[in-house]
Amino acid sequence: MPRIIRLYAFGGPENLKLDDLPSQQPGPGQVRLRVEASSVTRDHFTFMSGRQFRGHGFVQPSLPTRLGYESAGVIDQVGEGVDATWVGKRVSTVVGFDESRYGTLGEEAIVPVANVYEYPSNLTGAEAAAFWVPYLTAYGGLVHIARVERGDFVSISAGSSSVGLAAVQFARDSGATAIAVIRRAAKKDEVLSLGAQHVIVTDEEDYESRVRDITEGKGVRICFDPIGGPFVEQLAAASAPGGMIVEYGVLSGQPATLPVMPLIGKGLSIRGYTVSEITRDPAIGATAKEFIYNRLADGRFRPKVDKIFPLDRTADAYRYVSSSQQIAG
Repeated sequence: MPRIIRLYAFGGPENLKLDDLPSQQPGPGQVRLRVEASSVTRDHFTFMSGRQFRGHGFVQPSLPTRLGYESAGVIDQVGEGVDATWVGKRVSTVVGFDESRYGTLGEEAIVPVANVYEYPSNLTGAEAAAFWVPYLTAYGGLVHIARVERGDFVSISAGSSSVGLAAVQFARDSGATAIAVIRRAAKKDEVLSLGAQHVIVTDEEDYESRVRDITEGKGVRICFDPIGGPFVEQLAAASAPGGMIVEYGVLSGQPATLPVMPLIGKGLSIRGYTVSEITRDPAIGATAKEFIYNRLADGRFRPKVDKIFPLDRTADAYRYVSSSQQIAG
């Protein structure tokens, strides 16, 4: 029987249990995946707390529940209506399904065929389980919305996160200058080695002054930010005239004051965004996936996997992520 991770109470990773469950058969439009690797990221904590995002709001999943939506492995069976040539293919799962129903954290997963995608052969299974959400998120913010281009200065908050590192690669691929913004100096050298041209350490440096120095007073055209809160005012102060702030998170947990004067004086725009904006539109999603796949296949993009844990240490993996020691995740 396959081993499956399930959540038995809302809270933290202490409520996860590794169960031996009967193997499932895929239904119409589904495939069965023999999972080789699954990603463990910070956003799973929201789900474990009892808040599952669906549509435009949160619902509470029923317990016990599966979880996880980013995995890689080999399809070993298909359901009714699914092309049998999928069997044997190495695929990764793409966000966009109900993880309480199709959770992929375990040795086996049933997922909709619409949410599997062959990954480039130059990637490892662990890398293939770790790129769709970060790269689709970065694509939506920088390419689809902000139209990043050569010569732009791009400020990337949470620059050592998986999304931040993906955004660095997008900026550099477009010919822009990637400015990673992190809190602690301990991660600076590695973030630089992973492609950022500049790193601002906010625990030690003044963000606005450093941006002024880096851009020679021009400011940044694009701020890609999951922090929110009071930091939005600093982003606005350091933005170039006509710049854009793309907000895709609220990690600060604090309310933000709308920086009215910079918005008016510089003609700035602030744009809210979630990755579902990309995944729910088939045409946009297809364009994004092709864009990302091509750059992964030719080596321009490379996912960063910080650490690998065995399945029976899944709770330890989540504790490691919550410690903020990792690069990516």
